[in-house]
Amino acid sequence: MTHRHHRTGDGGTAGRARRSGRTGAGGTTRRRRAAIIAGALAMAAPLTLDTAGNAGAATDHPIVFARYTAAAPVEDLYAISAGGGTPVKLTHTATVSDVMPSWSPDGKRVAFVRYGSGGAIDGIWTMKTSGGDLKAVPGTKGASDPAWSPDGKRIAYAKPVGTQREIYVAGIDGTPATRLTHTAADDLHPTWSPDGKYLAFNRADASGHSRVMRIRLSTLAQTAVTGSGSHDWTPDWSHGNRIVFSRVDSTGFAHLYVVRPDGTGVHRITSARYNDKYPSWSPDGRRLVFTRGGGDDADPEHLYLVRADGTGLTKLTKTDSHDMEADWRP
Repeated sequence: MTHRHHRTGDGGTAGRARRSGRTGAGGTTRRRRAAIIAGALAMAAPLTLDTAGNAGAATDHPIVFARYTAAAPVEDLYAISAGGGTPVKLTHTATVSDVMPSWSPDGKRVAFVRYGSGGAIDGIWTMKTSGGDLKAVPGTKGASDPAWSPDGKRIAYAKPVGTQREIYVAGIDGTPATRLTHTAADDLHPTWSPDGKYLAFNRADASGHSRVMRIRLSTLAQTAVTGSGSHDWTPDWSHGNRIVFSRVDSTGFAHLYVVRPDGTGVHRITSARYNDKYPSWSPDGRRLVFTRGGGDDADPEHLYLVRADGTGLTKLTKTDSHDMEADWRP
């Protein structure tokens, strides 16, 4: 059985772990309890996005996400059309968990994190969307939160340094990684600016607060985007140069907020009495996909779509499952 309970800044446990380190208000991970068997790294069947749910239609940009159910407590990756339909299963690994997917800019590969024996993170892997050509990203043992750069040449991620996690960037071809942050806090969930010159990420401190930060790659200069007393998590930077994130606000629930990279123009998108988390922008910056669920692990978590102005809320996945960590294909 792999672990499900993990704080993600939503005011309660949030289904399966989005993070391998602390990602919410002071919570810590429970180790995954899974065993690797021979051949577990092989994909059992190819992805067929062109036929299931129209997820591969030329006019559509599919959404990839992680799913688990009570009957199948190990996570696999799925893809679904933004127009709905039946999700396509991308990975078929009965004893290891595949989580935290990230599309390559050309949509030909998916990066993800694989958990192995005893809850240890095997690291970041990439695969073709056909399900083959599985490759490990060198030097990412223990890493999480992969984010593919706009030019497709690099991956940013969070990696443990002692008891904390820091942000790194490495070449997809094996170029040695560069450590970008050096703090006593947990730095998590990097996301690239459209021009590839900056990363935004969330920084969680020992008091349980988390804020969105911005770092310039050329100088490593860091700027706070949101306030120090916030509970802000999992930012995503749009092609239109806006940052969306999940905030536990005064209601006690996690809602989606948008902010400009300079920290101005903060406004709330969702406001229901649910926990809304893991937002990801559509390629045109007009809509968002996110996970909505309750605070208890028994509550299903589904993917929803919403316009950036908060209108047009649509439920995308509807099975009795936990669907999270969605990434919308560029």
